Amino acid sequence: MSRAALLVLADGRFPAGGHAHSGGAEAAVKAGRITGAEGLESFCRGRLHTTGLVSAALAAAAVLGADPRQLDEAADARTPSPALRAAGRKLGRQLMRAARATWPSYELDAVAREFPKGAHQPVVLGLAARAAGLEPLDAAYCAAYESVSGPASATVRLLSLDPFDATGALARLAPELDRVADQAVEAARRVVDEGTDALPAASAPLLEIAAELHAAWPVRLFAS
Repeated sequence: MSRAALLVLADGRFPAGGHAHSGGAEAAVKAGRITGAEGLESFCRGRLHTTGLVSAALAAAAVLGADPRQLDEAADARTPSPALRAAGRKLGRQLMRAARATWPSYELDAVAREFPKGAHQPVVLGLAARAAGLEPLDAAYCAAYESVSGPASATVRLLSLDPFDATGALARLAPELDRVADQAVEAARRVVDEGTDALPAASAPLLEIAAELHAAWPVRLFAS
């Protein structure tokens, strides 16, 4: 295992398409729920313990060798919003392209053929981590961090927020991110015996509703 591969996978410059998505931050900014660093931290905390936890568990389960199709179905069931499902698959398709070019593997090729329109991004993230020789906890950390770093980066652009303040908000969430990653791996390990029902299904209804409203905007800076 090369732990340095985690740095490559988690790097914001990895061409996985995440820069075009705000993780719901654009809609939250327009609604007045994020107006500065304090609101950003609160928003990211909510995402971390809901979307972040679910994504981290899906990614960790993929590293452990759970069936990608079953994981993709579980991701679908945990994403009520059609707009978010479409965004997740688009991100998964882009991440798959980058992963196959970076860590070629038969498993990635097979999943790409099975899901020509893209599997859900957390599932692909886990498969990429597996191809890179990483551990379930590595994938869980990557997914959990993505769930908060994307909105933080977007908010800097949307509000001209001081990048130091945005980074400080992420740093304050670090202990919670540790706990979420551990919880995700614990749940992922149960999938082997209990199936995908063992995965967390933490919900964020406001994110789902906002995503549907955001998708209908005639002009928007981010895709989701």
